[in-house]
Amino acid sequence: MYRCLIIDDEPIAIRLIKNHLAAFADFEVVAECNDALEAMPVMAKEHIDLLFCDIQMPQITGVEFVRSLAHPPKVIFITAYRDYAIDAFELQVVDYLLKPISFERFAKAINNFLELDQLHKNANKKENSGNKIREFIFLKADKKHYKVNIDDILYFESLGDYVIAYTTERKIVTKERIGRLFETLPNDKFIQIHRGYIISVSRIESVGPGFVEINKKKLPVGRNYKPELHKLLQNSK
Repeated sequence: MYRCLIIDDEPIAIRLIKNHLAAFADFEVVAECNDALEAMPVMAKEHIDLLFCDIQMPQITGVEFVRSLAHPPKVIFITAYRDYAIDAFELQVVDYLLKPISFERFAKAINNFLELDQLHKNANKKENSGNKIREFIFLKADKKHYKVNIDDILYFESLGDYVIAYTTERKIVTKERIGRLFETLPNDKFIQIHRGYIISVSRIESVGPGFVEINKKKLPVGRNYKPELHKLLQNSK
């Protein structure tokens, strides 16, 4: 069950969020607060998985409130103003919804949250699995199993039920789902940057706005995968 907190100084907005949220299983509203100051003791006492937070509020804005939290939960900002979008996404929030909020747009935000949560769980699972460092993997193609050295892999690209492995020597097309393949790779050497791409960390040549460059090819970075990439860049400093 995901525990949610709603902070908004408009009762109508709170009711709308609750009504939309009621359509999704495994979500419960722990508390409703009219401003950030009222929410502070709730945050200190309760475990919150997802915070729905207005931005323009008395005394302290939603952006300032989230920025003040040492360990913020996942956040969906809800506001009538577009001006705070850059500040909001610098905080790596799940989504930024403009009032009035349609159910369709709200559902997309919830799906973004669920996808991020699953990525986090998968990362923890890999960290706790005690994987030994592997020097190679086998990829099946053309009725053979090809031995591929881990250090020779540039990146993987998904094509539905198939994955293309790009290496320094060749490319191999294997029948495999990219999510399942990712779980078999050493978690200290590979990172998923998009639902269709897994890359070798050591092969990154540059990182730009919305892309990673490997072997002079720009690969897209999905919005939901940016936090992990950002974490990698911060840890490398």
